[in-house]
Amino acid sequence: MKKILLLSDTHSHIDDAILKYARQADEIWHAGDIGSLEVTDVLSAIKPVRAVYGNIDDHVIQKEFPLDNRFTCEKVDVYMTHIGGYPPKYNPRTRKTIQENPPKLFVCGHSHILKVMWDKKLGVLHMNPGACGKHGFHQVRTMLRFVIDREDIKDLEVVELGKRG
Repeated sequence: MKKILLLSDTHSHIDDAILKYARQADEIWHAGDIGSLEVTDVLSAIKPVRAVYGNIDDHVIQKEFPLDNRFTCEKVDVYMTHIGGYPPKYNPRTRKTIQENPPKLFVCGHSHILKVMWDKKLGVLHMNPGACGKHGFHQVRTMLRFVIDREDIKDLEVVELGKRG
């Protein structure tokens, strides 16, 4: 069983509110737009980090993290990328992969809009944690936390970190 903290779009911002939840997780997943390696360095000093780079991330971050991260957590096949769309409106780059080899969990960021939904046709759970940084149009900073227990994804919780400003 693993407790996961899922965040995205920090845009170089890290604070005690994020770190409080990071300490409670077994793994931290960052779905891109990290902004600065300081963010992932601080997080990885607390718990293991899996991440992808986003469209604002420079060549330094792109050397550290991939564009797409496909991995297994417990018995769950996970596909994480920054810009991926959502069911059934996946973006052209990810659509073919998801349709030909659907993961159990598809994670992305980018939109700054928290969204969790099923792709009933493909049997894929989609998660976008919104944005926990302070840059962007979102009003409330958000993250997700959940548990992966063998093949089950459960105990999903939305974490609100307060107003963006």
